[in-house]
Amino acid sequence: MHVVCFGPGPKFKGGIAQYNTALARALKDEGAQVTIASWTQQYPAIIPREFVDKASRSSFLEGYDIPVKYLTNWNDPRTWWGTAKAIAELKPDKVIIQWYNPTQGIPLKTIAKYLRKRTRAEILFDLHFVAAKEQSSLDARLTRMALRHGRSFIVHAYKTAEELKALMPEREFEVTLDGKRSGEYRVASGESGRALSVPDSPLTTHHSILKLYHPIYSLFQPDPAFDKEAWKAQHGLRKHVFLFFGFIRKYKGLHYCIEAFAELAKSRRNEGRDDVSLMIVGERFWQTVDQSKLSTKLKNAVFGTLKKLFLKKADDERNYDPLAMVDALGIQDRTMVVDRFIPNEEVPPYFQAADTIVLFYETATPSGVESLSYNFKLPAVATRVGHFPETITDGFNGYLANPKDIADMVRVMNASIEKPIPRENVVEATKTMSWANYAKVVLAG
Repeated sequence: MHVVCFGPGPKFKGGIAQYNTALARALKDEGAQVTIASWTQQYPAIIPREFVDKASRSSFLEGYDIPVKYLTNWNDPRTWWGTAKAIAELKPDKVIIQWYNPTQGIPLKTIAKYLRKRTRAEILFDLHFVAAKEQSSLDARLTRMALRHGRSFIVHAYKTAEELKALMPEREFEVTLDGKRSGEYRVASGESGRALSVPDSPLTTHHSILKLYHPIYSLFQPDPAFDKEAWKAQHGLRKHVFLFFGFIRKYKGLHYCIEAFAELAKSRRNEGRDDVSLMIVGERFWQTVDQSKLSTKLKNAVFGTLKKLFLKKADDERNYDPLAMVDALGIQDRTMVVDRFIPNEEVPPYFQAADTIVLFYETATPSGVESLSYNFKLPAVATRVGHFPETITDGFNGYLANPKDIADMVRVMNASIEKPIPRENVVEATKTMSWANYAKVVLAG
């Protein structure tokens, strides 16, 4: 079986690139022939941000015979058609398209529609969300424009499945956990063998939603020789260490994390236990390029104008700067800030030094940081939003707090210290969330 994984290739930053690479590896491990078809530029050129990983020295595809074809430039429609034709020439059995940003709706519609009409491949959209975190007036239209050309859909949370059903109420969907595709799906072909079916035709009576999960990342492996106490002493960390990791985005709630930690540190200090530290490790999402350059200033001006047209003012997070709260709240001596993109090789120590991962999100779709933390057997403190109640059992493999409730966040952070979660509970809760199981379900249909 030949599978094409369309999404950002391993040269890009971020969780989706890591996810697409891990998926390709897992499918390869299950015996599939795999090709990664990637963007060369994922977004409009006016976006003032650097998306390419220029820091990592290692590749997660080392040891894997998986070709990567960098084909698709959002800004050049000629490459959209070129991508579709290049994929079609591979004669794939399945094409898995990573869906994670509505702005990609037009190019992905072009690619998916071409493949649907010209190949026999099952077109699967792997949905990291359906309703965008920063919802604009165009998002639903762009999302529907692309997703209507999918045959099957992968979701990592029931919430996403419900969003898909709401987006296309005229469609019949069946949710499956084992990968079995539902209903009748026949391919009509002419003498040339070219597939003629389309999702809106009577030939397609049902669409399958494969309810899966965000698998545990095995891309980053713990160092068995890591000396936790020595590393903590070297970096001035106290006994109990909380970790916020990843891109700094408003929806991830770092401002809640910092405020709750400050309250926790104050209360424990007043009780004579000055024993907590916070690590904030990651890149500020909108601070990845030189803000003083004329080209950046021009991009910011154009991008800001477009955002004002389509987003509520509160949704423009380019001035979001929660790190300023560290000084304002006087917790500099208890907080370690690593304000940069972390290369692949440098990731493990932060997770091995931590005791708890902090996920105080405002809204949540399945989190790559959560899945990464499970590979290091880290319990979580999280908010009751999105999928977290599906993956975190309160008191067993983590603690759940009410969203936007600082007092409750302090409570669960304190509980993680006073009633620590056994690491074996984290292993038990995630034992079925492997990439191998995930790949088997995807290949089952």
